[in-house]
Amino acid sequence: MLKIITRRLCLIEKKYVYQQAYSTINSEKKYSNEIQILDKKYRTDEWTNVGDKIIEKLNKNLHIKKYHPLSHIRERIVNYFYKNYPNKWGNPEFSVYDNLKPIVTIEQNFDSLLTPKDHVSRNKSDCYYINRDLLLRAHTSAHQSELIGMGLNNFLVIGDVYRRDEIDATHYPVFHQVEAVRLCTKNEVFKNVQGSGGLEIFEDNGKMNEQKQQIHSLEAVKIMEHELKKDLVGLVQALFGKDIKYRWVDEYFPFTHPSWELEIFFNDKWMEVLGCGIIRDEILKNAGATDRIGWAFGLGLERLAMCLYDIPDIRLFWSQDSGFLHQFEFDDPNTNVKYKPVSVFPPIINDMSFWLPDGKFSSNDFYDLVKEVGGDVVEQVKLIDEFKHPKKGKTSHTYRIIYRDMERNLTQKEINVIHKKIGDISMADLGVTLRSK
Repeated sequence: MLKIITRRLCLIEKKYVYQQAYSTINSEKKYSNEIQILDKKYRTDEWTNVGDKIIEKLNKNLHIKKYHPLSHIRERIVNYFYKNYPNKWGNPEFSVYDNLKPIVTIEQNFDSLLTPKDHVSRNKSDCYYINRDLLLRAHTSAHQSELIGMGLNNFLVIGDVYRRDEIDATHYPVFHQVEAVRLCTKNEVFKNVQGSGGLEIFEDNGKMNEQKQQIHSLEAVKIMEHELKKDLVGLVQALFGKDIKYRWVDEYFPFTHPSWELEIFFNDKWMEVLGCGIIRDEILKNAGATDRIGWAFGLGLERLAMCLYDIPDIRLFWSQDSGFLHQFEFDDPNTNVKYKPVSVFPPIINDMSFWLPDGKFSSNDFYDLVKEVGGDVVEQVKLIDEFKHPKKGKTSHTYRIIYRDMERNLTQKEINVIHKKIGDISMADLGVTLRSK
């Protein structure tokens, strides 16, 4: 959990003075009490954990950048909903919001979606907090209640989201999501049901069970479920082909019930591509939609693009290399293209072992520190060994850090400098004690 500041770290015991440019906000705030993000200053406090490497990613908008692979996938999804949901005048029923500000409140990101106060997703180790009241959105669902409250019934929200996570070829602290919401009145739900005069969306004295919420009638839920699943199967078939194998898996989300994940059989294994469900009625009522029932789903653009274009490393989406970007310079988003590596540079692998501090320690703090110091030359960080000393009672972690640049050869000498800096800052800010080889 890092913040770029200026302070001098004096390591007298090791007889050298090291100029440190990073410090976690877990500890007592010592210098600045504000941070600048997107030309605006925000107050900081003990919750602040967003660093410069993350701030640099804001406003890049890869999902709407012309000829970018993520933009092609976004356009295909939007076109699918435009085609399948025209209104009576032939215009799209779904509106699209793909440039909403990624800074949201705790209420938007969690409370409006009924996320429990003690839910793990609220932890500092999982999110990038600006302060105790604001954070970088962890999902595009953070805008759901706001848009419903504006009177919207059918919409897509597409944008960058931010989560502190492990580091490897398929995980990155910034990625892009699509959130879709569809709300229906009683007449819309039962429009194709003959003799539906006696059917209702809501029922009194209903019971909550695996198939529905207490407030909803089973008939309304089943119609909405059928529509949702039909449309999402159609979407994956439009993306992956009519012959793609798929299956539905029951799931739990705080903001929908019932809930499902859609999996496809891709590259000889089952892969989850999206989560969805019937929106909790409490969310709709809190947003002012008291006479509607609705469904929602969310998916990640990077996962789809990596599969459809055979892109092997998630960092490539941030590459400025013309050899990568040129391969996607086409106007038809349905163009079938497979990424061809321009060149493959060898990795440099360094391990780091340290004793954990007596207090609380999170691997995500270390992952974030490595990413903040090493930037995009860090390909992967993996915990490869955990050991507890039988006499001292202390725990040791060993992490393997794989360094690889996507556009040039790295030297062991320059990586040693980065690796040493990671170790020094880990001792100062995470309270760990490095173990000698």
